[in-house]
Amino acid sequence: MFSLYLECGQEEKDILIAELWERGSSGITESEPAAGRCGLRAFFADDAEAPRLAHDFSRWSARCQDEPDCDWVAIARSRLEPQCVGSRFFLAPEWRDDPTPPGRFRIVVNPGMAFGTGAHESTQLCLEALERELKPGMTVLDVGTGSGILARAAGLLGARRVIACDTDPIAVDLARQNLSFIGTATAIHGASVDLAVANISPEAIIELAPELVRILRPNGVAIVGGFEAAEVFGVGIALRASGAGVRSAQNKGTWSALVASV
Repeated sequence: MFSLYLECGQEEKDILIAELWERGSSGITESEPAAGRCGLRAFFADDAEAPRLAHDFSRWSARCQDEPDCDWVAIARSRLEPQCVGSRFFLAPEWRDDPTPPGRFRIVVNPGMAFGTGAHESTQLCLEALERELKPGMTVLDVGTGSGILARAAGLLGARRVIACDTDPIAVDLARQNLSFIGTATAIHGASVDLAVANISPEAIIELAPELVRILRPNGVAIVGGFEAAEVFGVGIALRASGAGVRSAQNKGTWSALVASV
């Protein structure tokens, strides 16, 4: 058995985790070494795969090392605990049967899914903003839906229709859920969405800001996250330049989310 250690930015973490599971990892642990960088250690049973994996993930400073024979799946799972988020949600790993606290919606998460388990502060900020901003009967677009946590949350909060949007092939599995699924936000008709949520990178939000504003109905709301406090200014400028007014900013740790309206 060996482990593969990678260093990546927070915006890359979830897609790398999904790829490592796809490549046959038997467990993944996470650490934060320095300067906002994330450390991922993935464990593999077949030592013959070490050179190939080190090569394929070389851009993330991949390093392999021998490991003792342990139940790394159990170790990795033990680090992901159920958690309450906001006032309405209870996020539980799929292997846990902890009872859902009264008055909360249960969302089952899987660390092998694309883009997110809900443990990250940026996802929590977006869930909390959805609680405040989503009104029953709204049409909601989740841009860069990934594992679908925000899309599922919108449905639980009473959205009339939830549209999931992602270009990553892993996320296409969400089409099997009770969601409309498209590839990109450009496929959405103008002024057809009451609320758009995007928990992606600041660069992507800045690029997509005109599209987010275009698809919103009058008085529509955009919730954007996935960036740190130092990047709030640039994201806010892009939203304002596209015709939206930034109404509020929330922070959790070093991460931020903005709520804007048209």
